[in-house]
Amino acid sequence: MPTDPFVPSRLDERPRQEQNLAPGVHLPPARSWRADRPGDIAPGWPEGTLLGSPGPNVGYALKLVHRVADSMVVAAHEPRDDAVSVTADLAMRRAALRGRAPIPEDVDVAMTLLGYDGSADESFAAWRAGAVSHAGHDYPARREIVDGPPDEVLTLELSEAVARAGEARAAMRRTGP
Repeated sequence: MPTDPFVPSRLDERPRQEQNLAPGVHLPPARSWRADRPGDIAPGWPEGTLLGSPGPNVGYALKLVHRVADSMVVAAHEPRDDAVSVTADLAMRRAALRGRAPIPEDVDVAMTLLGYDGSADESFAAWRAGAVSHAGHDYPARREIVDGPPDEVLTLELSEAVARAGEARAAMRRTGP
């Protein structure tokens, strides 16, 4: 079988960047990179309404939520699809705050804070049913709910988030629709 002429036949033959340059000519050292081209985002992520929480592979949270959607405790008149959307967005936000892709624990924390694990009292469940209604197709309404819980509650471990769920629910009620 023929071998590509640019593939070394022995391990000690490494590719040489300067092999085609004239003798005595060397490549300059690499310069540091700066975000100075049009379209580059400056250091830090812009903050404000409707900007979301960017993170790596956050869309995976939708798949994780769909795996547990049948176990979500929703009110009789609360659309499950809207509950799935809000739960996934909250899990995405938690994962992004931690700087990683979503994992099942993010979904568990989101379900707990939203009360879809069955821990919500009747007044919060009634508010949630109204707030979440049509949120699957209404991005601004979904963002208001998802941006409600404080960052420090979202970044807690599951057991600690359960203990502070009341605080997160109160914040959602203040900021949500």
